[in-house]
Amino acid sequence: MRQAVLLGLGFAVAAQVVCAEGLSSSRLPKARPAPPAVALLALLAAVVPAELTASTANAAIPALRPRPRPVTGPEVVEPPTVAAVSVPRPRPRPEGPAERFAAVEPQPDKGSVAEPAAVPSSEPRPKVRPEGLQDAVVKPGTRRNFSLVQAAAIRIPQDKKALQPKAGSVCGDPSIRGADLAPMVSKVKGCGIEAPVKVTEIAGVKLSQPAIITCETAQATKQWIERGMSPQFGANPVVKLQIAGSYTCRPRNGIKGAKVSEHGRGQALDISGFTLADGSMLSVKQDYRQSKAIKASHKAACGIFGTTLGPGSDGHHEDHLHFDIVHYRNGTYCR
Repeated sequence: MRQAVLLGLGFAVAAQVVCAEGLSSSRLPKARPAPPAVALLALLAAVVPAELTASTANAAIPALRPRPRPVTGPEVVEPPTVAAVSVPRPRPRPEGPAERFAAVEPQPDKGSVAEPAAVPSSEPRPKVRPEGLQDAVVKPGTRRNFSLVQAAAIRIPQDKKALQPKAGSVCGDPSIRGADLAPMVSKVKGCGIEAPVKVTEIAGVKLSQPAIITCETAQATKQWIERGMSPQFGANPVVKLQIAGSYTCRPRNGIKGAKVSEHGRGQALDISGFTLADGSMLSVKQDYRQSKAIKASHKAACGIFGTTLGPGSDGHHEDHLHFDIVHYRNGTYCR
């Protein structure tokens, strides 16, 4: 029976094709021929029951189903479940200083539950303060005035002596030898020294007599000796300076009614001669014009001191060199 039905359907399809070709003389556009599989399905639907038609169609035209779309993109990976993800837990908070160095609690009575002892931390502890380290103690209401001597005495390295100047030095400089003096006052207005020093040696060069000056004047003299005077004498250096004047409360050039000299404030120094290493001596009065070293030393003092005077300057300094540390608005005064 089934073969007879299929044979009849085949004749019907062939007849339909022949009829379609016979309509070639029609003016209307040709109808789009239906695919043989579609026509066969329509004919089967009219003759064969629905169950048989569906099963036959599925077995006859399996190629009509679309093929699965190929995967071209990256492979989709499903996210892991919450149980599979391991969430990092925060680290325990470190113990504080109070907990690390807590005092040992007294032992509890028998029968009570004892708490476990605290485990000491493995973190490095601060080093022990070295012995001999001193702190500067300043009394209330006092003014701090840290000089080189005070600053060096605040901290003393372990197993070393304090970095202090040698005994007998002044102005916080080991190369300036002398002694501190009490403040010098005068009835004459403009005279006096608040912090005078009596200097006997500067930068290895001795003074013929102690000079009472300020530390600023002593420091300027040291700079002149090291940078201005010593290079001029070369292999026969100066070992002593002849001091003609230091602190003196008098007017300028000894003229009555003139302004107070810088000697009256301890800011000036007069030099009359130079004693050399070979024992010879050069004086400003006799050897200034013939000695290139004295002239060069005089010239080198200009700038280190605010005022430099010597032979040929004003007639009052023919026998000595005058140095003072006063600076003027117009600059230095060098004659």
